[in-house]
Amino acid sequence: MLAATAVSQSATDPLSGLVLADVPQPEPKPGWSVVRVVASSLNMHDVWTLRGVGHPPERLPIILGCDAAGYDEDGNEVIVYPVIADADAGMGDETLDPNRALLSEQHDGAFAEYLTVPTRNLIPKPAWLSFDEAACLPVAWTTAYRMLFTQAKITAGDRVLVQGAGGGVASAAIKLAAAAGAVVYATSRSADKRAEALSWGARAAVGTGERLPERVDVVIETVGEATWAHSMKALRPGGTIVIAGATSGANPPADLNRIFYLQQRILGSTGCTRSELVAMLKMMDATGLRPVIDRTLPLTEIHKGFQLMIDGTLTGKLVINPTPQQQ
Repeated sequence: MLAATAVSQSATDPLSGLVLADVPQPEPKPGWSVVRVVASSLNMHDVWTLRGVGHPPERLPIILGCDAAGYDEDGNEVIVYPVIADADAGMGDETLDPNRALLSEQHDGAFAEYLTVPTRNLIPKPAWLSFDEAACLPVAWTTAYRMLFTQAKITAGDRVLVQGAGGGVASAAIKLAAAAGAVVYATSRSADKRAEALSWGARAAVGTGERLPERVDVVIETVGEATWAHSMKALRPGGTIVIAGATSGANPPADLNRIFYLQQRILGSTGCTRSELVAMLKMMDATGLRPVIDRTLPLTEIHKGFQLMIDGTLTGKLVINPTPQQQ
């Protein structure tokens, strides 16, 4: 089968380690299932793996791709829950299992015609979602959902700032928060992406670092160093910043005096539980929310897709189709 595999890592030339080639079709272990992948989507996690960030070189080669939607062995349409973990080891939360692994970290991922995952990780794909839409959800959308509703516990009327409008998590956070009745503000260096944020439900969108109309209750932060100072200043006393990434750098000044004096909360968030993915699907069904898809590409053009993500030119998700869709 055709697959996109990380064979080496380079901080300065990540695509040099991405190889598209035929590999053996996987065989499932007991309790696992084979999925024919119809659609997957790119995440920054894939870029970090190629750059050698958070992925030990001894785990190479490995097939990349964290998101997948397709058909199980019985021909059922499924979405793949991407966290391979033991909920019991995480006190009921898979994301807290010390040995958890996102698809493509310890097990071959979804940029291939077939993959194997624990059967428990298969979730029926609703008929109202296309395969391309479904493939956008398992990582980016569920990350945003957990940040907003599990960690920050937003309610209708809350003021929410989403930094870096345009990325997969950010676009999902804007849509989800607006659908929940929050007043959403967004930032971006790009005027086009600010305009998109308004179309997704943001009340206002400003340039990165610019003053907001008011202080916010919650900040959704995935950018890191480039926006951290602004996130701190935009937050009201007692407010919450939820962090699920640091694409521009992980070590900004912490500003501890501000945090303790204003009693602000800084929460980390990683992935989601299987039940959160199911709950998010119910919310999307009730509200009509759908993911933002920048474009789709065949697996044979995956290097182009990675370059677009590295260049920061995408708005929303980029979908990869390993096999032709048959719906």
